[in-house]
This record gives sequence, structure tokens and C-alpha cells, in this order.
Amino acid sequence: MLKKAKVIKSTGSWYTVMFDDGKKAECRIVGKFRLDGMKLTNPVAVGDQVMVLVGSGEDHQIKTILPRDNYVARQSPRKKHDLHLLASNIDQAVLIVTITEPDLKIGFIDRFLLMTEPRDIPAVIVFNKADLYQPEHIELFEILAHIYGNIGYGTMLTSALTGQGIPELKDLLKGRSSLIAGQSGVGKSSLLNAIQPSLDLRVGDISDYSGKGQHTTTFAEMHHLDFGGSIIDTPGIKSLSFNNLEVMDVAHNFREFFQYSSDCKFGDCTHRNEPGCAVKAAIQNNEISEIRYQNYIQILDEIEGQNYWERLDI
Repeated sequence: MLKKAKVIKSTGSWYTVMFDDGKKAECRIVGKFRLDGMKLTNPVAVGDQVMVLVGSGEDHQIKTILPRDNYVARQSPRKKHDLHLLASNIDQAVLIVTITEPDLKIGFIDRFLLMTEPRDIPAVIVFNKADLYQPEHIELFEILAHIYGNIGYGTMLTSALTGQGIPELKDLLKGRSSLIAGQSGVGKSSLLNAIQPSLDLRVGDISDYSGKGQHTTTFAEMHHLDFGGSIIDTPGIKSLSFNNLEVMDVAHNFREFFQYSSDCKFGDCTHRNEPGCAVKAAIQNNEISEIRYQNYIQILDEIEGQNYWERLDI
């Protein structure tokens, strides 16, 4: 018998699903699945609606993945030609970062947004551990809040220790399905526990380096919120690469670049050395962030460098 269910947990080889009646089951998958023609390291994502062949005992199989409203996928950290699904069918993505302990890698923000932008998924950047911020950290937060706010991304300042920003974050999550992501050590689990203590997410031992608990999530899992909505908690991300993208994919998904590009002299302008580039002119006029532009150039250099070595078959 086939029954419809939602995937709420993925451990890599087994998937936990929830049926419409609230009952849960452990499932395997049958067959191979691809996404946009690319291989997947995890064919089924948390948030997927699936059809499950219910067997006797615990022998349940995911037979079909129903059409997705959207998804967030990254280049696999182990297989650069494969994609790894983070979540599907979400209303928004929430990126947790911190400016200190550990120090912020600003480029990581733009790399994360490069995963959500192609699917038109709203994204919010939450700056956590505000209780540790010195005046220079607050100044940097205000600069970044201005940069990303100007191009339509929400920003927020929070502290799991003092409770700063917790009510605002709960309002953001209420009634929505949200992907929660971030690099290791940003205090994601502590922040989610502050939002809803009953989640009781495990926080790692105190780090000698940061003095804070380290993120210890090892698999993606959906949690329902008592005040409405759900979150998909994901393992800490170390780095993001984009071997799966072409140069113009990146250019089109830096949203303010794409907006100005209609005035570029050449339709395939990459906004580097081409004459008549409206994006470069906007940077000179302080209409586009130089920080965002430098992150953009770095991503392009990486993509072209990877493609060059692959053409040489080295």
C-alpha cells in the first residue's frame, strides 16, 4: 500500500517520515534520483513530500518524491560533481552567523545566498552572540545590516545568553517552514534551544578557543515549533564551493548586479573588465557594495580555476 508522507529526518541511508495521521516510520529508498540532471549524494531531502510503500514490520520504502515547491542544494563537499540537498519545500532560509568567536567570514554570507537566490527563497541573516560584541563589532554589524538590507535581505541581532532578539526571531519563524543553517561554532543549537527549550538540542563541549559550545548537529532534521511553524536544522557548514555553476549563473544571482546588468553594454557582461559595465559604474558611485563585489570576483575565480584544471584533465 502506498501512503503519502513528509520526510522529517535524514541520516544518509535511512529517512524518518511522518504520515498525515502523525505516525512516523523509518524508510529506505529504492532506485536512483537526479536533480537538474546532476547526481545527488542524498536523493531525498528533509521537507520532501513522498509516497511510501508500507511493508510488513519495518520494511518501508520511499518509492516516489512528489514535485518540490523549491529546494536548497549545495555542491557536495566530498564529490564536487554531485549536489547535496539541504532542505526542500521551505518558506524561508535563516543563516546564523557571528561576528566574533569565531570571527566572521563575510564571504560565507554571499556564498549561502547564492544557494537560495536561484529558487527565490527569502533569506534572513541572524548575527548571534551579540553579548560578546565590542563597539567595533557593533559597527561592522551596522555596516552589513545596511548592505544587505538595501538589497532586500533581512538582518537581526541575537544572543542566546541574554535573550536579545529572541522574541523577534520567534516572530520570524512563527507559522513558516524555515531552513536553519550556519557554520560550526556560531551558537545555532543554543539559539534554537533559547527559542524553544523543549527542543533540547545538544550543544558541544566548551571550546578553549571560543569559550562557547560548538555546534554538534550531525544530520538534517525537522522540528515542529510549539508556537506554530517548523524548522529544518542542518549540520554546520564548513565551506561552500560552486563547481556546479557557470560564471553567468553567479552574475545573475547577485540580485543587485542582475538589476543593473540590463544597462551593461554587453548582454553577457561578467562585470570585470568589459567596457560600458553598469555594475562597475554603480560600485564607483557607491550604489553597489565593494564587499559584495570582491566576494563575487573570488567566486568567479574559483569556478574558472576549477574548470581550467578539469579541461586539462589533471
